[in-house]
Amino acid sequence: MFWTEFLRRLADRGLRGVKLVVADDHKGLRAAARRVFDATHQRCRVHWLRNALAHAPTKQRAAVAAMLKTIFAQESKADAEAQWGVVADALRERQPKLGDLMDVSRDDVLAYADVIGIFPNDDAIVRLVGALMLETNDEWAVARRYMSLETLAHVTNTATVRLPAVAA
Repeated sequence: MFWTEFLRRLADRGLRGVKLVVADDHKGLRAAARRVFDATHQRCRVHWLRNALAHAPTKQRAAVAAMLKTIFAQESKADAEAQWGVVADALRERQPKLGDLMDVSRDDVLAYADVIGIFPNDDAIVRLVGALMLETNDEWAVARRYMSLETLAHVTNTATVRLPAVAA
C-alpha cells in the first residue's frame, strides 16, 4: 500500500511515461509500478549479482562473476536469454542454489530487453555526459568558489572596497 500511494503522489505531481522501474526484488514496489504506471519491473542487476555471488564459494566468486557478466554483454534479448541458460546450466552442477536462483529470477533480471534503451547511440551518451560536465563546471565556477571575496573578508583587516554603480 505504501508503494502504491508513493507512486500515485509522483504521478499526481506530473510523472508520466514510466516504462521501466529498476529495483530490488520487492513485491510491493513491483505490484505498485504495474498498477500505477503499467511499467515493467527489472530487478537491479548489481543487487542481483551480489545475491547470486553469495551462493558461490568465496574462492570461486571472481570466476562466477565473470561468467554471470557475460549474460549482460549480449547484443539482444534472445542472445542474453540463451547465454543465461548456458551459464545457469554450467553453474548448476556445482552450485545448485545459484542455479535455482537463476531459474526463478531470469525474467526479472532480463526485463531490460523489453524496453527501448535510453541511449539510442554513442553520440547521445556523449551529449548527456558533456551537458553534465558543463553544468558541474558552472556550479564550481560560480557557487563553490573556495576563496570568495566574502570569505576572505573574514581573514583580512582591509575593508572591502565598494565601487559606485555609476561613475560620477
